[in-house]
Amino acid sequence: MSEATQTPGASILVVDDEPAARSALVELLREEGFTVRSAADGFKALGQLDEWVPDLVVTDVKMPGMDGIELMKKIRERFEGTGVIVMTAYGSVEHAVSAMQLGADDYLTKPVHFPELLVVVRRVLASYDLRRENMRLKSALVGEGISPGLDWIGQSKQSRELLGLVRQVADSEASVLILGESGTGKELVARALHAWSRRKNGPFVPVHCAALNEGVLESELFGHEKGAFTGATGKREGRFLKADGGTLLLDEVGDIPLSVQVKLLRFLQERQFEPVGSDSPISVDVRVIASTHRDLQREVREGRFREDLFYRLNVITLRTPPLAQRREDIPALAMHFLERYASKSRKIIRGFSDRALRVLLSADWPGNVRQLENCIERAVVLCQGHEVEPRHLPRDIMVHARTGDETPPIPGSSMAEIEKFAILKTLEHVRGSTSKAAEILGISPRKIQYRLAEYRGEAPPAGGEHDGNRAPE
Repeated sequence: MSEATQTPGASILVVDDEPAARSALVELLREEGFTVRSAADGFKALGQLDEWVPDLVVTDVKMPGMDGIELMKKIRERFEGTGVIVMTAYGSVEHAVSAMQLGADDYLTKPVHFPELLVVVRRVLASYDLRRENMRLKSALVGEGISPGLDWIGQSKQSRELLGLVRQVADSEASVLILGESGTGKELVARALHAWSRRKNGPFVPVHCAALNEGVLESELFGHEKGAFTGATGKREGRFLKADGGTLLLDEVGDIPLSVQVKLLRFLQERQFEPVGSDSPISVDVRVIASTHRDLQREVREGRFREDLFYRLNVITLRTPPLAQRREDIPALAMHFLERYASKSRKIIRGFSDRALRVLLSADWPGNVRQLENCIERAVVLCQGHEVEPRHLPRDIMVHARTGDETPPIPGSSMAEIEKFAILKTLEHVRGSTSKAAEILGISPRKIQYRLAEYRGEAPPAGGEHDGNRAPE
């Protein structure tokens, strides 16, 4: 999908005190399908904003009366969902830098190169589209009764189907088994089940079974009496008792030892348990949800998991799809994590460059949503500007930025995207010889080396490229 189709009919206010420049921008943006109005200065722009709030404001910095910086400040105070791009002359780029520090989304130097303007406009609008979609998704979940603290983000078919199943079974008292790869959000599904159930006002108590050895896990689940074992200097309540009236999540239940499985089965059958070192049974009202990345049926066949316990836990089964099967959710998830970690780091990062977003969309994500979150947290730490670039992303996912197999749409692609496609396809044709590719393309081998380094988010090479050398794998 081209960038142009991502923001159909978006509204833009152009603010410039130069009539010719203002009229030219208005006409060109309208030809691209945008709804455009204009104002000759900051005061007139504010007057229009009183009755019409655009998706984006493109403003000159140096204007009589109220300049672009002051206008941008007032827009930021009043209109959270409106983007701002500032334009400045070559000799006053410091004003644009100041504007970026104060909250502008991007800047352009005058005279404005229209193809560059279109790339920046569409990128900023796409960033705000993602933010609005995240807000819509979160509001919809809150309206359905899910806590706004839950990071349930997704609009793909798989996410919507899973959410529908969660909604359907949440109020049941039946045990639920959540299956899925590590990092796919199994605990999030469990929390949603709790939030939509009649137990939502009770405690939600997770236990990460894989992190505890046999003796510690039994005590953690069921509690123990004073003197029950060496080191038991006092009585301790277990997680089952703490979850009374609510929900207990047994995360990675496939890692529970067989000796503890026996006591867990007894609780599911009789709703009673005995603390370690006690003969007195305790009754509690707890709904049990279990999750695992393991194939429990195989574990049963190989004698590592009790068959009767498996059937007790597996009354209802939910599966969390891997991220690679719901790539449609990646932009919204990435923006959600970007906003979270940028806020924690007190940084103003507006979004992702087109190349960075394409890398995120093409990665395999074996670690799923957890890996994506860690990737974005890292990018926020490394990003010094207002946009995440491929160089801020981990090297292990950058391999997907090297293919260049998808033909760039025309119209709808920048010259940089067309150039990248031409370079990579020509290199493929000449089996990696940068000198032969340079001859065909009519550019220098050194330029190809610089472009390859740029595509991979690496520093440009210090030296030139000799005839016959091959591009790095």
